[in-house]
Amino acid sequence: MKQFVTEESFWELFPEARIGIVVAHGMKPTGEVAPEDAAAIARALAEANGKADQHLESNTISQNEVVAVWRDAYQQFKTKKGARCSIENLLKRVLKGNPVGSITPSVDIYNAVSLAHALPVGGEDIDAMVGDIRLGITEGGDAFRPLGEDEDAPTLEGELCYRDDAGAICRCWNWRDGERTALTDESGKAFLIIESVDPARADDLEAAVDQLADMVQRYLGADIFAKQIITRTPRW
Repeated sequence: MKQFVTEESFWELFPEARIGIVVAHGMKPTGEVAPEDAAAIARALAEANGKADQHLESNTISQNEVVAVWRDAYQQFKTKKGARCSIENLLKRVLKGNPVGSITPSVDIYNAVSLAHALPVGGEDIDAMVGDIRLGITEGGDAFRPLGEDEDAPTLEGELCYRDDAGAICRCWNWRDGERTALTDESGKAFLIIESVDPARADDLEAAVDQLADMVQRYLGADIFAKQIITRTPRW
């Protein structure tokens, strides 16, 4: 059974981080999602696009607190030039009046949750992974084909990334997904993840994890195999 491992190199950089995970099994392929459930997902994404500006107090994207904390975090490890946290990229679209559109039902769900809570949310296809998934600083050179690109872009030395035994899964922590493990219309098992580096937003993270699990279960018919929030010091 695959495991999620947060390496010590990650906790040394971000000792107060919290990682929310949802593991979903048995998700319906897109073609089997009921029309009313597909419509509900579309409404949730549209509503999240509409409400996302509540997180934007400034028209300068970097001056909004939910983005600034991630700009600071990205200074702590090696990144590809121009790499930004996924939530910054989503909120920038909202700021420019370019709503986040539909991709696949599972991706639409996690984008809706991301926009609603202004937290980075991602997802990977468990069946496409090789071995355990690990989050930590890499020595570089991990194989990676960015989603939607035709050329490989291996990791940098000192970069924080998610990776498995076959290479990187998501580069620069939560910047860019790879082609190999991206969720598709046919994905049945998903590893869904929400990150927070702001201790003051612990309640927001918990609410986001609950919403993510609920939507995947309700609209995609998934069984929630695991749902938890990971911290450096386990909470008993």
